[in-house]
Parts: sequence; C-alpha cells; structure tokens
Amino acid sequence: MSVRALLLTGTVGVGKTSVAAAVGDQLRERQVANAVVDLDDLRRAWPAAPGDRFNTTVMLGNLSAVAANYVESGFTTLVLAGVLETADDRRQHAEAVPVPLTVCRLVADHDVVQRRLRVRHVDDHDGLAWHLHRSGELAAIQDESAVEDLCLDVSAVSVADAASRLLDLWDARDSRPWRR
Repeated sequence: MSVRALLLTGTVGVGKTSVAAAVGDQLRERQVANAVVDLDDLRRAWPAAPGDRFNTTVMLGNLSAVAANYVESGFTTLVLAGVLETADDRRQHAEAVPVPLTVCRLVADHDVVQRRLRVRHVDDHDGLAWHLHRSGELAAIQDESAVEDLCLDVSAVSVADAASRLLDLWDARDSRPWRR
C-alpha cells in the first residue's frame, strides 16, 4: 500500500486537533498504520526567531524529520493538524512531507467557533481575546487563499462523524479506500 498524508487546516477553534485524533482512531480500527501529529507541538518553543512569529521554520524542520521517521518506520498514513494561510505555506508543508499531501480545510459557523474557544479558554482571558480575534482574521485569510483540496463543514457534527466524513471524502478523492 502506498503512503499518503492528510493535513487538516482551518481557523483556531474549528477542531483540527480533535478531528485529526479521531481520524487516527478510525484508521486504527481499520488496521491502517498511522501517525497523528499536531503541528503546534512541533513549533512549541521560545523565543521565536525574529521575523518568524509562529516558529514556522522550526516547525517545518521538525515536520520533515518526524514525517521521514514515520514513513521509514512503515506508517502508511500521516494525519497532520495545522494552519495554512498561503499557497507558499502549502508548498513548504508539502516539501517537508516525503509523501503525497492532501489538505482538508475544516470550517464552522463563526458562532460555533467562538463558543468552542470560550470553552477552551475559560480560565485564560488574554488567550481567549487573542483567539477570538484571530479566528475571524484567519478564516478570512483562508477564504481568500483557498489552499485546500477538500473542505468539510464541522458546525453541526460530532468529532467522530467529522472524522468519518473526512475519511470518506479523502477516499473518494484518491479513489483508494482504506477500508478492509
């Protein structure tokens, strides 16, 4: 079986990390060797280099090493959760991953995202304010750039249902179902 990668993108609070984990769980149930990576974990370092506000350079270097290690270790599917803003971001991520990369943008109604962020940052007023602002800003940037291959509205579905629908979309796009 050939190896492939899926990168879930979307605004903050849309559910990228949760859906990626659920995709990994469903792939495991189907006996598909997979690895799930939240790209925020690969950029979590301080301080950021001047001009690299989100530690993108560090994250891409880490992604390249981690993805290569997973592929060399026999994992057939990489599931990534992270933010893409531009076509150049997409190109850099695709270059960092040594297998074909499909990008799926998760979208949700503005009110749904705001509600999720309020729950996630209930004890973090400064973080909440930043994320509430960033969610709208990032959604507008992603609307404009449209770097995704697939798009899935997760406004009114459970995480498990979103993962299942996403796998169906991905299978249909690639004509290579993972079901056994």
